[in-house]
Amino acid sequence: MIKKMMYLNDKLRIVAALTIIGISTIGISTQALAAGEIQVTLLGTGDPIPRLDRFGPATLVEVAGQELLFDVGRGATQRLVQLGIPLREIDAVFLTHFHHDHLTDIPDIWMTGWIPPPFGRRSEPFEVWGPTGTESMLNHLEQAFEANTKIRIPDELLPPAGIETIAHEFDEDGVVYEKEGVRVTAFAVNQGELIKPAYGYRIDYMDRSVVISGDTRFDENLIAAAQGADLIIHEVALASEELLASSEQFRRIVAHHTTPEEAGTVFAEVDPKLAVYTHLVMLSSLTIPEAPLASLITRTRTNYQGPLVIGEDLMSFIVDDRVSIYRAAR
Repeated sequence: MIKKMMYLNDKLRIVAALTIIGISTIGISTQALAAGEIQVTLLGTGDPIPRLDRFGPATLVEVAGQELLFDVGRGATQRLVQLGIPLREIDAVFLTHFHHDHLTDIPDIWMTGWIPPPFGRRSEPFEVWGPTGTESMLNHLEQAFEANTKIRIPDELLPPAGIETIAHEFDEDGVVYEKEGVRVTAFAVNQGELIKPAYGYRIDYMDRSVVISGDTRFDENLIAAAQGADLIIHEVALASEELLASSEQFRRIVAHHTTPEEAGTVFAEVDPKLAVYTHLVMLSSLTIPEAPLASLITRTRTNYQGPLVIGEDLMSFIVDDRVSIYRAAR
């Protein structure tokens, strides 16, 4: 069922979406978009840990009839199926960086989007936008699956063009994709000296805009790129003081990400209609549990008092003059 819409203020409204049963798909993220609207769905909000409540990082942006996928973490394929979106209909994939948890479902969407319907039968090349290194990765994937490709083309009469890959690489800030009024701009972010290249993205359409941070420390370049954005989807890392004191490795991991306090500063300077946390790096050990999820909000509030939501898998947002939040009912 759909619960009653509640207006929180002039910028934000929250709606509960349809119940998910198994991989039932009806209507979870298929709201009819009016002219100028952008819909964003969090396919996965987790980190490298293979947990069942949060799949790997992946965000779907639907705008002007285009399906744009930002990062392709573990489970993105299943989430798209839950939404009722045929894999062949993904128009463009955008990569933020080359950590495996942002890439693991690329082979699945690429291959499964090509095999026979209902989910596949892509007849055009699989196109990926990303920093320098994207083409090499795709070339090696083609080599890795060469035997599979050679079997399936004659055996299942699949279109050879549908398994081809096209890489669109970049190595500096700027517009990387522009089609039918939709503009995607890449901007460099700082994830540490060893984790390069790393980028975030801004999606603009008409007078609406969405920013996806990618993995990053606190970064002034992100703040500059996000000015005027309606919706900002930002990563965050959370660990207890006890855990950080126990391990240099945990301290290093947190140093590659943004703390809630730092994210609060970002949000305060950008002043979006809504800020959303995704890619929740929730650190723990065998003896020290995760910090309470609620502390994300508490710690962010030290620097930011505006609209803020902790993202969940299959939570979606429609950006128009306000931001509507659709939650998958439990």
